[in-house]
Amino acid sequence: MHNWFECKIQYEKIATEDGKQKKTIDTYLVDALSFTEAEARLIKEVTPYMTGEFTVSNIKRSRIYEIFDAPEGDRWYRAKVLFIILDEEKGTEKKVPSNMLIQASDIQSALVRLNEGMKGTMSDYEIASISDTPILDIFPYGVDAIKEDNTPEQ
Repeated sequence: MHNWFECKIQYEKIATEDGKQKKTIDTYLVDALSFTEAEARLIKEVTPYMTGEFTVSNIKRSRIYEIFDAPEGDRWYRAKVLFIILDEEKGTEKKVPSNMLIQASDIQSALVRLNEGMKGTMSDYEIASISDTPILDIFPYGVDAIKEDNTPEQ
């Protein structure tokens, strides 16, 4: 299971209109075992793309149940999905919330992508909400993240 951290990086960038510098905060989602590892992984991932100084200004846990990525999407949307579960003791239905992230170009395509991703689900569910997020990119664990040195795979 993934352990997601929502991390914010603060830096100054040059505004295109007037050439002045302005403070900017970018948000990323990092898969890590601890806050310290999340910070280290984020710094390693963004350093090649940053010019000048930057600081990790905030890290918080993020409870994400599932991620549906799509290469053609340029935004990340958060969906709150309610799974409908039958409580056999009481004989009532219970709604259990789960947060999911969907990569899409707009909210409508995020809804379509979410429904496609949920097709194989055995449980009944309702989509409570879909909203835009400030997340720019997601860094899940992969072979490159596990290998600290750059030795070739065997």
